[in-house]
Amino acid sequence: MGRIFRFGQEHTSGPVPVTALARPYADGMAVNRSRRAKAARKRKRRMDRVEHDLSDEQWAALQAAWGGCAYCGATDRALQRDCVLALSRGGRYTLANIVPACGSCNASKGNDEVTGWLRRKRLDERSFLVRNHEITATLVASFAEAGPGSAPGPGLAHGQDPDQDQDQDQDQDQDQDQDQDHPR
Repeated sequence: MGRIFRFGQEHTSGPVPVTALARPYADGMAVNRSRRAKAARKRKRRMDRVEHDLSDEQWAALQAAWGGCAYCGATDRALQRDCVLALSRGGRYTLANIVPACGSCNASKGNDEVTGWLRRKRLDERSFLVRNHEITATLVASFAEAGPGSAPGPGLAHGQDPDQDQDQDQDQDQDQDQDQDHPR
C-alpha cells in the first residue's frame, strides 16, 4: 500500500505530484505575501466583523457642516473619511465617529488617539473637540428626526433605546428628591 499524502491522495512511488502539495484554497492561484497585502487582508477581515452605519447622506452632511478638513481647515483638497477613534482601536464608521479630513491629516494621524495627535501637530485641540461635539449633536438630532435608519444619538450604543436613558435620568432625579426630603 502506498503512502497517503495531503487531501487523501495516495501515491506509490516516484516524486510527489505537484497537486499533492497544492494549497487547499485555490488551484494555481498565487497569493500575494507582501506586508501590504497581508495588512489589507487583515483590515478587510476586521472591517467585515464590525457594523458600519454611515450613509452617503450623512457623509455629505458632515462634509457640508465642517466645510473642509476637520483638523487643518483645508478646503482645496479632496476629503477622506477619518475615524476619530481609529478602526484598529474599536471605532466604527458612524456619524458620531467620522470627520472629513484631507489626505495629509488622515495619513499623518493614522490610528493615533486624536487629542494626542492634535497636540503633537500643535493644532487647537479644544476648538476641534467643541466643534466636533456641536456638529455631531446637530446632525444626530436632524437624522433622528428623519426616521428609522439614522444613526443613534451620541453616547448611545447601536440599537439602544434613547427613552431608556431618559427613564434612568428620571429615576435618579426622584432618588435625589427623596434624599433631600429625608436627610440622614
